[in-house]
Amino acid sequence: MVYITRDWDGTEYFPIHDFHHVEFFTGNAKQAAHYYRSAFGFEAYAYCGPETGVRDYVSYVLKKKKQYFVMTTPLHSAHPASGWLKKHGDGIYDIAFSVDCDQEAYESCLSRGAEGVFEPKLQKDDDGEYGKASIKTYGDTIHSFINDANYTGLWAPSFDSLQMPSLNVEDTAITAIDHIVGNVEQGVMDTWGEFYEKIFGFTTFVRFDETDISTQYSALKSIVVRSKNWRVKMPINEPAEGIKKSQIE
Repeated sequence: MVYITRDWDGTEYFPIHDFHHVEFFTGNAKQAAHYYRSAFGFEAYAYCGPETGVRDYVSYVLKKKKQYFVMTTPLHSAHPASGWLKKHGDGIYDIAFSVDCDQEAYESCLSRGAEGVFEPKLQKDDDGEYGKASIKTYGDTIHSFINDANYTGLWAPSFDSLQMPSLNVEDTAITAIDHIVGNVEQGVMDTWGEFYEKIFGFTTFVRFDETDISTQYSALKSIVVRSKNWRVKMPINEPAEGIKKSQIE
């Protein structure tokens, strides 16, 4: 049975303005950047790597309107992304949020039981200050809090503009990130929904059971949590019993 409400039943512990960016760990960041440019119309925007003084990894930042995708590839086996890629293959590592203060957001979440990954760090260069901190969420995914209000550079310290051959791609009409889905193990969907309600103060506004999302052979359950301003929406899915495996298994 479908449950949908527009009521706000959460607590805004700190403002989350929007998705800041989505970072992918990938075995070939340059190729991944080409794919998203040619298929989805993203623009080459910023880059860091050995040429900019970063020796452990390369990152390609792609932009389309106010959406940013970051493609990151490790340059040696000791980098944490190498183990992540061996376990998962190419995928989303970081779902980052825009906040007023990364330290406030980080400490607020930890005070309610979140597990930290990267403590608040303020990076500085001639273009200003860039604040970042990160916590764990489901699987091996993280949420970073980004405060770049006082940074006037292209992306972040150590990044330069990204020069790639132009592509003649028709406008794909993609304007914004509407939501980002997390598929979790059977039986823990509600646990992760409660995590977002407790840690971020989000509210659950949609719920589907296996009778709502199913085929002849497979099914899943889903809830959707959101921020107060509706800019961040996070569906969480889990498999449901069916004749065959769920479509998310």
